[in-house]
Amino acid sequence: MASNAIFFGWNRAVPGRERISEQHFGEFVEYLTGLQQQGSIQSFDVMFLDPHGGDMNGFFLIRGESDELSAVMTTEDWAVHMTRAAMHLDGAGAVRGATGDMVMTRMALWGDVIPD
Repeated sequence: MASNAIFFGWNRAVPGRERISEQHFGEFVEYLTGLQQQGSIQSFDVMFLDPHGGDMNGFFLIRGESDELSAVMTTEDWAVHMTRAAMHLDGAGAVRGATGDMVMTRMALWGDVIPD
């Protein structure tokens, strides 16, 4: 399993734009499914969080090799999806991250740079 990921999270749909969000959600799942079938990403998971009063209510975790994820994030298709999401979702954002075996590598790096 790949240890590199894109975390794309959001708070909630902008009031009045819920149907747009619903439609775009389906289109984004289709887009990610196509990327997976092409081998551009390894897998993706979607999580809807239970109501909790916080400012994050859902996210996609997209897994792949580092260079493949970088390539995905530089495409026009990705830019279009992120721009659309920003227009109908509060708090939408994507960030790279580490999972699996890479977590311990990142933790060791963090420990190495702590000042004495």
